[in-house]
Amino acid sequence: MHPETTPLDSARANLLSDIVPRTAYENVPLHASIGRFAAADIISTVNLPATANAAVDGYAIYAETLAANPGHLFPIVGQARAGHPFVGSIAKDEAIEIYTGAVMPDGVNAVAMHEDCTRTGNHVRLDKALQIGANNRPAGENLAVGEMILSAGTPINAPMIGQLAAAGHMSVDVHNKLAATILSTGDEIIDVMADYGTGFGQIYDANRPMLMAALAGEALTLHDGGIVADARDALASAYHAALAHSDIVISSGGASDGVEDHTQAAMKMVGAECALWRLAMKPGRPMAVGRIDDKFIFCLPGNPVAAFVCAKLLILPLLDKLAGGIARTPVRVTVPAGFTHKKKPGRTEYLRATLKGSGKNQQIQIHGRRGAGVISSLTGADGLVEIPLDNAGVDVGMPLAFLPFAERGL
Repeated sequence: MHPETTPLDSARANLLSDIVPRTAYENVPLHASIGRFAAADIISTVNLPATANAAVDGYAIYAETLAANPGHLFPIVGQARAGHPFVGSIAKDEAIEIYTGAVMPDGVNAVAMHEDCTRTGNHVRLDKALQIGANNRPAGENLAVGEMILSAGTPINAPMIGQLAAAGHMSVDVHNKLAATILSTGDEIIDVMADYGTGFGQIYDANRPMLMAALAGEALTLHDGGIVADARDALASAYHAALAHSDIVISSGGASDGVEDHTQAAMKMVGAECALWRLAMKPGRPMAVGRIDDKFIFCLPGNPVAAFVCAKLLILPLLDKLAGGIARTPVRVTVPAGFTHKKKPGRTEYLRATLKGSGKNQQIQIHGRRGAGVISSLTGADGLVEIPLDNAGVDVGMPLAFLPFAERGL
């Protein structure tokens, strides 16, 4: 490992330990809480379901009666449907026609599926033995009074919204969104919306639109900082302007050791302390993080793949905690390598990959060309394969960590 580089895991842990989460919160309608972080624990005040109910269509009976007399012909004394409960009680030798979701009436404790019954007029015989509680959802099976629905800092997703709605919550307290400005640096890049196209030596800016899209849907209010010239004063001015209304600034380009790279000097000019400089990872080594009071400047490499990988693996967990949430941990699945790769110890490498085969034959395969500037290697990839810091080369069959992209998951 280069003596002046920091392993990704160490960098992330160190930066997380120094972050003080924001505490401001607001109450929003339940449907608007998606992607936000819960500001407080939410404890259930109800049982779900509120009463015992049938899990199948069939006939509800008293199981002990059937056990004592398997051939008993139960008189059917009524019907219960979801939203239309049977009112009254049932004798131990009687049955009720019942449908999925209907409240279990008094006097019955099990439900036989209709296909396991023989009905003759207003009587029914059960053709299979039945245990107490069979096909019967007890009160509180989903959620009990006093049970935690979600804890503070939990990101709210679609299933959580369903659970909160089922428990009667019309709104929820969530931490305020962070404000983030995203900008690109470089004299060679132009906005893709420019109607004059690229000239000799120019390229369209891919990083800014890509990062804006990657962070959309997070607990962020995004501001487009545009394209800034490769000049120290211009970059410092852009940082200063962005920090006036943003909690974080993310710039890409200009974060390396070259003479045309001004991020370090620009951060100093706005009073930011360098909290990180250079990662022991590929792609993404020339990554810098600056801090000024409780605000952050993230300086990403200009190569699109490096910018994307660093944003996902380093920036997002930090933003989670800063916004009052629980810092996410990337999902890692151990899968055998289906490729060979030459590597020197000292840097963790992240290659774009796909999963091929299934079951015991599943393997990780490298996707696309491997350069940090080859953005096409990200499109169509299932995720990243992580080649550890101390690894000295990959052989076929070697178990490696695969980090799936959310976009390629369920």
